[in-house]
Amino acid sequence: MADIPDQRTTTGTHPAGGQLVAPNVRNWASEIDDATLRQAAATARLPILAGPVALMPDAHLGYGVTVGSVLATDGAIIPSAVGVDVGCGMAAALTDLTAEDLPDDLSPLLDRIARTVPAGVGEAHAGSTRHASRWFDEHGMPQRFSPKQRHKALTQFGTLGSGNHFAEVSVDGDGRVWAVLHSGSRGIGNEIAQSHIKQAGRDFSTVAHGYHLDDPDLAWLVQGTPAFDAYTRDLLWLQDYAMGNREAMFRTMTAELFAFVGRGRIRQVVQAHHNYAVPESHVVDGAERTVWVTRKGAIRAFRGDLGIIPGSMGTDTFIVEGLGNERSWCSCAHGAGRRMSRTQAKKRLSPESLATAMGDRTWLRGDAARLVDEHPEAYKDIEAVIADQADLVTVKHRLTAVLNYKG
Repeated sequence: MADIPDQRTTTGTHPAGGQLVAPNVRNWASEIDDATLRQAAATARLPILAGPVALMPDAHLGYGVTVGSVLATDGAIIPSAVGVDVGCGMAAALTDLTAEDLPDDLSPLLDRIARTVPAGVGEAHAGSTRHASRWFDEHGMPQRFSPKQRHKALTQFGTLGSGNHFAEVSVDGDGRVWAVLHSGSRGIGNEIAQSHIKQAGRDFSTVAHGYHLDDPDLAWLVQGTPAFDAYTRDLLWLQDYAMGNREAMFRTMTAELFAFVGRGRIRQVVQAHHNYAVPESHVVDGAERTVWVTRKGAIRAFRGDLGIIPGSMGTDTFIVEGLGNERSWCSCAHGAGRRMSRTQAKKRLSPESLATAMGDRTWLRGDAARLVDEHPEAYKDIEAVIADQADLVTVKHRLTAVLNYKG
């Protein structure tokens, strides 16, 4: 996963609660730096927007478009606003197990999950490949994919990836056990998205008639053009692929959990994309109409929607219910949001302090040096992030991880 740009301006306190902090920019982040605000303001000047850019509490500097932002566009879509991890998101499963069902030593379970849920840049386990066969039988494969791309899509299905992707076993406030997972469309999503971002840049002067972009990554595709149709076909397929990928890993992960404990079943599953775009109906200029909503590091929060907002390694995850706030395009945060780039985190933080932050959780302790860029201190305070969006969601459950597995 690509590093975010270094943030070289001071992070400070800014008006939150959906207040306008720049022309056409509404902000819900109490902690945000000036570079992020400038980036959001550049996006907000685009003529294709149907209304203000909404900055979520976890907003931070990204490539092209701010991570933790929501855009509503009229008859157009910006491929780099979706990003390269198309369909990346969260899944959480409530089980019928309780904390008392879990033994004190979870290290054998961590080993089982690591063996059956491939992470990093590797390819799938045999069990994941069986899940892939069933999924592709139902969903097919885009004809435009090359043989190499088809192979990548098949072999990386059911794999976790790296960076901030993770799998956890957690316990809520009532002592119930949950499985939690964060992953996306893997290498095939990155490769296909990159090709469309480049195509948008090549075609931009044709579709925009001389419009000057502050950042070339803000190039958009116009609805009804061949490039737009090709991108949205791939986009929607990759979003389904990402969700299927998480479902496949869930089946494997929970099977290992239940085999380890000796029993168990899933009671409820919550799924939430947080890098994606879809057509939605919203109130624009006093009338309801369909626009393209792009959530880059944000999740849907229509009234009654269930969502998942993780913190980071060593902090809690929140199951939330949407309040349907139209000022945010019915959206909320997707996580804590980085306050340090990965490069900065590796320079400033230590494996020893990461081990301290992880407490008595079962995790890949021997990989602390490799995982230091995922240190909780590299992220915003999840408590503040949740507090900042009280008008966007209500908290239903708070999950504390007892086991963490990362790519």
